Amino acid sequence: MERTSNGGMLYHEVQEANLCAVHCVNTVLQGPFFSEFDLAAVASDLDEKERQVMLEGAAAADFFSEESHNVSLGGDFSIQVLQKALEVWDLQVIPLNCPDAEPAQIDPELENAFICHLHDHWFCIRKVSGEWYNFDSLLAAPQHLSKFYLSAFLDSLKGSGWSIFIVKGSFPQECPMSSSSEASNGFGQWLCPEDAERILKETSSTQSSSSSSAVNNRSSDNVDQQRPYQALSREEVRTFSEMEDDDLKAAIAASLLDASAAGANLGAVGITSQREDTEKQK
Repeated sequence: MERTSNGGMLYHEVQEANLCAVHCVNTVLQGPFFSEFDLAAVASDLDEKERQVMLEGAAAADFFSEESHNVSLGGDFSIQVLQKALEVWDLQVIPLNCPDAEPAQIDPELENAFICHLHDHWFCIRKVSGEWYNFDSLLAAPQHLSKFYLSAFLDSLKGSGWSIFIVKGSFPQECPMSSSSEASNGFGQWLCPEDAERILKETSSTQSSSSSSAVNNRSSDNVDQQRPYQALSREEVRTFSEMEDDDLKAAIAASLLDASAAGANLGAVGITSQREDTEKQK
């Protein structure tokens, strides 16, 4: 049975540019453990290993490419990157439609976390303190899911073409929290379930107004700058994300240019060290 994590607080990250893969991994772990540069280093390491395999093949010249197959300049990471990142924490990611996942197909309540992907968006569904939540970064706060609705929600996602993966293993139980509810990365925060419910209700009320009104409200003094997208719909979030793409592309490109296999390994060592520090604080 899952133990209470962080005193029952929920860790949520709201959408920043196109960093949904980062948000997804961190909400699976329930803490700000990874940055976009950490995932870019993992992607670079995977690319290097794939190139080595192709160079050793007879048809290497036909398939060799300098382009990354694990991260786009827009910031979309492959499932292999998410898998490698979570392996640092001894977590395994497997497709929901594989034979080994048959028990979860019958009763998803048996699991602790799911990762969902469609086109360029990632998000996680996570059990925290015995309750299920949708941690989609396009939501202003985690959305509570009843046990009955969990199964229906997953079926709906599958029917809409989403790829769903199960995350298995021993999840981190505690993440060091700052004195405030805000995470150091600027777009993450810890919320109690009651605050999450309140924020979603407020957001729903705001979204009932026109899109133009929501955009104007975003730039007003009344908007919480720590949660820039909480009053916006999914479509509006994507619009604002596109406005930030240039900065993100430059950061990802620079990271990929500088990263090497050795650099990626150093990044993994740093993450492992962070994990050890976390374990000491339990």
